[in-house]
This record gives sequence, structure tokens and C-alpha cells, in this order.
Amino acid sequence: MTNPASATPFSPGKQRKVALAACFGTFLEWYDFLTFASLATIFGELFFPSDDPTAALLKSLATFGVGMVVRPIGAALFGSLGDRHGRRMVFISTIGLMGAATFGVGLLPVYADVGFVAPLLLVSLRLLQGLAMGGEIGGAIVYLTEHAPVARRGVSTSVLQLMGPLGVMASTFQIVLLQRWLSVEEFHQWGWRVPFILSALLLAISLKSRIALHESPVFLSLGERKQIAKTPLRDCLSDPLTRKRMALLFFCISSGGSLLFFSSQVYAPVFLKTVVNMESSQAGELTLLATLALFPLTIFAGWLSDRIGRRPVLLNGLLLGAGGVMPVYAGLLDFGGNPLAVVAMLLVLVAAVALITGPQTATLAELFPARTRYSAVGLPHNLAAGWIGGMSPFMVTWIASKAGNPLAGLLYPALLLMLAFAVGWRYLPETRGTSLDD
Repeated sequence: MTNPASATPFSPGKQRKVALAACFGTFLEWYDFLTFASLATIFGELFFPSDDPTAALLKSLATFGVGMVVRPIGAALFGSLGDRHGRRMVFISTIGLMGAATFGVGLLPVYADVGFVAPLLLVSLRLLQGLAMGGEIGGAIVYLTEHAPVARRGVSTSVLQLMGPLGVMASTFQIVLLQRWLSVEEFHQWGWRVPFILSALLLAISLKSRIALHESPVFLSLGERKQIAKTPLRDCLSDPLTRKRMALLFFCISSGGSLLFFSSQVYAPVFLKTVVNMESSQAGELTLLATLALFPLTIFAGWLSDRIGRRPVLLNGLLLGAGGVMPVYAGLLDFGGNPLAVVAMLLVLVAAVALITGPQTATLAELFPARTRYSAVGLPHNLAAGWIGGMSPFMVTWIASKAGNPLAGLLYPALLLMLAFAVGWRYLPETRGTSLDD
């Protein structure tokens, strides 16, 4: 008997519509979430005033990390809903929650206005952002992959991974322009609010595109066959193979990808501003230039994984990242006065990110059965991204401050990336061509 999901034609028009809705929403999530990271030093001054600039920065980075830490809770909640009630409903709810919380950040009073109430409100909104992002990432991965043609699944889904760097670029570019147009006083007084308030427009566009979507054909097929999971998270944890692959996802693919993303996109501008003492707008511009290379490289890595397999591409990315983090940041410290050298060194980490993220979307969905796929992907991926990747800027800064050496903290991502490579080398299966209907 022909499976309805398998028989569904993958028309180019439908693929574009699905990709646009999934990617635009994910872009908004990352734009919202990473605008805060780009303004970490500003938030330290406005919401956590202190005589010690390092202490203020640590508090600001910790607030960023709080949003990442609660991502697994959002993944468990929204992942369970997605496996029981469908992908589309979760798509709409996560983007609405994220957009509302981000818009609220732009309206917050600062510490000088209301004292300790200001950081409390900021942390509360960061928690809501983290919950929404936890549900969004897994849903976008599953929804897009379940619509992709088998032979081109790697390259077709690699575009989703571009939304992170695109969000970084959009927020960074906007902040660079504001800092150039406004005086330092004006930017501190009200200019920092502009990116958050403008997110309301992006939210409206994203909601419109997602409301127009139909349910995933794989989920509809599960319903027709009466195989929808009633307790998806419990089913994931009770199945030995699913449990093993969730652990693999946590320790290898997702932790490695998130560590490299935050090392190259989030922590790099912070390091350039606070350690290299580079002017803020220049640090943003150089990071932006390096990020541009992620677009062709990620698409190429996704295409390559369709040709030679997911496993070799992923393992090479982990190995390059593990060996490159420490030398790259040592080079930034030594040659921070040379813009071309800075961009060239950042490109090493960018290449490693691309090799992991290119095949990542397809691999994550291919590892798990359809009936529990949303929960199985979302929970370990967000645990890794939130607890390992999201906390890495704070951990790197904290270790460096305790050691009195700005490079000491980079041992944290370097050693964890080496662990990810070792786990992947031993346990990562080849998933290219796997059926997503089963």
C-alpha cells in the first residue's frame, strides 16, 4: 500500500512556500535573540551598573544565558504539542510568544529609572524568549525536512541554518548603522531600543506566512494510520535506540554546532570589543564580513552531504573547530589591529560552522521516527544549544577572568568540541536517504 506522505508530490512552489515560512520565522527568532547578545556591553551598563565593567558584562552575559538555559523546557513543552497535535499550530504559537517578548524588551525602563525592577523585568522577558526559541528550532527542523525531496534533502534544508547568521547580520548591521548615525549619548538613551521595537513588523510578516501553511504530510499520514504518539516524550525516553540517538545528538552534533556558532558569531565581537579593545562599530563590521561567507559555505556543505554523506561532512567540521578555536583567538589578540587578518582568522571558524550546520537540519530529522520526531529532535538539541552553546560566552569570560588570561576560557569550547568529535567518530551513523515516513 502506498504511503500518502510518500506519494505527496514535492512541487517547487510548495517547497518555496514552506521554506519561506519556516526560514523567515526562524530568522525572526534569531534576530530577536541575538540582538541582545550584540548589545551585551550596553545592557551591562544600563541594567547592571557596577564599578567593575567585567562584573557588569558577566551579569549581562548571564542574562543572555538564562534565555538559553530554559530552551529545553520550551522544547519539551512545544515538542510534545507538535507530536500530538501537529507542527503548524506550534509554528504559530512560538513565533507569537517570541515576538511579543522581544517587543517588550524595547519598552523596558532601565536601572536608573526603576532600580532592581529593571533587571528583573529583563530576565523575565529573556525567559519567555528562551521558551519560545526552544519550541521553534525543533519545529522548523522537522517541518522543513518533512517537506524536502530525499535526493536533495541536505541542500534543501541547509537554508534553515542560514537564519542564525542572517539574524546576526541583520541585528549587527542595524546596530552599526545606529551607532554611526547617533551619538554615544543618544544610542544609550534610546537608540538601543530601535531593533527590538522594529521586530513588531517582522512578527506581523512572519505570522501571516505561517498562518497560510498546511500541516506536514508526514504528520497527516501518521493521523491516517492512527499512529500519533499520545506521550511522545515518554516514548522517546523508553525506546533504547531513540534514547541513544538523543544522547548522540546532545554530545556530538548539536553541542558542536552551537559551540562553534557562539564562538564565531556571538563571542567574537564581545572579545574584539572587551579584550582586543577594538572600537565597537568596527568589531561589528569585521564580524559581519566574516559571517557573509557562511551563506555559500553552508549551502555547499548541505550539497556535499547529499553527495558523500552526512557523517564525513559533520566530522570534518567538528575536527576543524576543535583544532581552530584556540589559534584563532590567539591570532585575534596578536593581530587585532589588522582588519584583514581578523576577517581571515574568523573565516576558519566560519568554515567549521558551515560544515556542521549544512547537513545538520536533515541529519537531525533523519535520526528519529516520525511519531516522536519533534520531541526527539527538540529536547537534546535545545539542551545542547542552551546549556553548552548558550552558556559558552559566559563560561569563556568567567574562566578567563579567574585565570587572568583572556585565552584561558577558550579551552572550554576547544575541549568540548574534541569530545564531540570523539563521540561522533565512534557512534554517528550515516543517515543520508533515510525514509522520514516510518
